[in-house]
Amino acid sequence: MKITGIEIIHVRPRFSFLKMSTDEGIVGYGEAIVEGRSRTVEMAVHELKPHLIGQDPRRIEHLWQLMYRGTFYRGGPILTSAISGLEQAMWDILGKSLGVPVYQLLGGAVRDRIRMYKHIGGDTPEEVYASAAQAVKEGFTMVKTALPVARTLEPPYYIERQAERMEAIRQAIGPKVDFGVDFHGRISPALAIQLAKQFEPFRPIFIEEPCLPENVDTMATIARSTVIPIATGERLFTKWAFRDVLNKQAAAVLQPDLAHCGGILEGKKIAAMAETYYAAIAPHNPLGPVNLAASIQLAANVPNFLAQEQVELGEKLLKCPFVIQDGYISVPTAPGLGIELREDALEELRYEGDYDLPREFHADDGSVADW
Repeated sequence: MKITGIEIIHVRPRFSFLKMSTDEGIVGYGEAIVEGRSRTVEMAVHELKPHLIGQDPRRIEHLWQLMYRGTFYRGGPILTSAISGLEQAMWDILGKSLGVPVYQLLGGAVRDRIRMYKHIGGDTPEEVYASAAQAVKEGFTMVKTALPVARTLEPPYYIERQAERMEAIRQAIGPKVDFGVDFHGRISPALAIQLAKQFEPFRPIFIEEPCLPENVDTMATIARSTVIPIATGERLFTKWAFRDVLNKQAAAVLQPDLAHCGGILEGKKIAAMAETYYAAIAPHNPLGPVNLAASIQLAANVPNFLAQEQVELGEKLLKCPFVIQDGYISVPTAPGLGIELREDALEELRYEGDYDLPREFHADDGSVADW
């Protein structure tokens, strides 16, 4: 089997799907994007194409090594996201060629269904209470909320207001449902420690990105200051970046994004590393249904899986969209990634890929805030 074509299809509202064709008629899909930099990733894919056309897509590890190590500069969000989308498509092709789901090729399923969690919104305690209560009513056993932008240090009002939001969530969901808090890397370490102290009585399952991930030592300091587990990983790439987090015990939950970290097999390797440190895996995915499909294949296979993020179930884009029942998605049985994309919908929603992330500013003086 040989790769004959690679195409990027930008789909509204902000997805980028990679389509890989072969001389045997088998087509594989992946998701290749950096949020707000989709056309940059597309160019990286085009630069890798000459090394892939004519190659056997089933030689996944070999081609991954060729793409990653075949250049002097390694890693980073653009290259590894391009590689991730290509690698997902290769697994899709391999699974389809053998008539089995990808998780079967990784060693088989270790669970029958995949626990999902839902994002909840609301700026006030009343709003988050209503949002969380609705999620529980829908059957979710875990929800997640995010903190608003903040300065390096904030007055007591900010801290108290956020604690009130966390209390409202716990009241809405009760003691048997989990909730996570996404600090989004927009909180300084000093403020994160103050907030975590106030959140401890409400027992969040984790605090996500309590500070920016570049300084692992700082995150480890935060981890040692609180009893709440720390989660991180959406902005980390390849096993090498996750190694430092584990070695320094900076997080108890790793969140590799299979559209960014290097793909499905790299996610498997990261999960195996985490297992040796008794850390859990909660794959990051604010993207489209292709990356969700890839994430579910990994989640079905790794024993230390915690919960899966989702924002898009493919209602418009998949022939058979994902269905969440009682907070879970059943492990798929179809070959490859287990999905079929609607070609007509791809064409209808195709655009130039010019989506950009919104910018955040502090209201009082107009200075740039961390997004």
